Amino acid sequence: MYPDMTSKSKALYDRALTSLPGGNTRTTVFMKPYPIYAARGAGCRVWDVDGNELIDCINNFTSLIHGHAHPALIQSATRQFALGSAFGMPTESEIDLAELLAARLPSVDQVRFANSGTEAVMMALKAARAFTGRPKIAKCEGAYHGSYDYAEVSLDPKPADWGSNAPVSVAYAKGTPDKVLADVVTIPFNDIDGAVSLIREHGRDLACVLVDPMPNRAGLIPADKAYLEALRQATREVGALLVFDEVISFRLGYHGAQGIWDIDPDLTTLGKIIGGGFPVGAIAGKKEVMAVFDPRHGKPALPHGGTFSANPITMRAGLAAMELLDQSAFARLDAIGEAVRKGINDAFRRHGVPGSAVGLGSLLKLHFAERPIRDYRSAYMTEGETKRQGVFNLAFLNRGILAAGYGLMALSLPMTDADIESIVRAASDALAQVASQT
Repeated sequence: MYPDMTSKSKALYDRALTSLPGGNTRTTVFMKPYPIYAARGAGCRVWDVDGNELIDCINNFTSLIHGHAHPALIQSATRQFALGSAFGMPTESEIDLAELLAARLPSVDQVRFANSGTEAVMMALKAARAFTGRPKIAKCEGAYHGSYDYAEVSLDPKPADWGSNAPVSVAYAKGTPDKVLADVVTIPFNDIDGAVSLIREHGRDLACVLVDPMPNRAGLIPADKAYLEALRQATREVGALLVFDEVISFRLGYHGAQGIWDIDPDLTTLGKIIGGGFPVGAIAGKKEVMAVFDPRHGKPALPHGGTFSANPITMRAGLAAMELLDQSAFARLDAIGEAVRKGINDAFRRHGVPGSAVGLGSLLKLHFAERPIRDYRSAYMTEGETKRQGVFNLAFLNRGILAAGYGLMALSLPMTDADIESIVRAASDALAQVASQT
């Protein structure tokens, strides 16, 4: 049972405190009183260093859509490793993966690879500035887009910082320059009038609007189609680009989230599942916009390099991963996602606990509120909701399920019907514990 102060994980954490700040490299995996250390993974399961087996419902924060150690991905990566892991030269592998991505995304003509979703978003914003010659970007309040200064503005504003009307731009990290905040327009999510008004107000200086159609830190609520259509119309009206962040939401369908919502963005950012378990990012878009990277006529408008960008191990593993994701694979992911959401929602009602499981496809998130969730502000937890989530998280973990501490779950293809039943049963038992303790 967690926590166990005599565990190997606790001993490793104590050791890590000497060489890593706070014993930590990734803020997202930190937990009190200590994080659980992984030893190995296979399929939809992980084993920690103490031998505890867990069904993995976070899958390295949405990146492992095929689970752990898929044989086809191992084969692709090890075959390439024997030929070389990285070169100061391009390889055919980057062409192969770029062609597949362009074929799946209707809005995409060309692709440029990076090493993370954060880098992809950063370069997309810089590309929008280079293409338009304008300084400002707009993004939705509460939406996560990685760690670039501009992209993380207003990621977690507190109610005192919300402003009386339109959202205000609030620093996420200490030391963020005021000039960064001045060049970010924070717009409300799923509010057509509020968002369009701000886009028009700042239109002459606006390079792009950055949007995740189902932002996980802002509640994992799908955007209204009319909202995304309004963003598309407004950006065209003021001459700004529309940038879709599909680093996470690309796992929603064969043609990505833009295929589901039938929206035609100018640029798309990708990452996570397109790397087959290896670090990756990509900026993709229309040829005329992607031309800012073109070096054929001298220094491009936006120079961009990266020691490990488009390395052939990532490219080959990513290609294998994407080829496995055919239409039937996405149908299966939709089915298991819906089964888990339905099972957990039934359990919420059965145990009399206020809350719901929301999301689409293989992504879901738990809320512990009775009110409808529409955006970051409606998803913001009260003290009582935070307490209920804390009780649930610990009970869920101790029933053998690994999920994110803020309620996010990302399912994987190796999950069987029996695994789905185990997840729902564990959630129901955890909710029963919530009902008895809060």
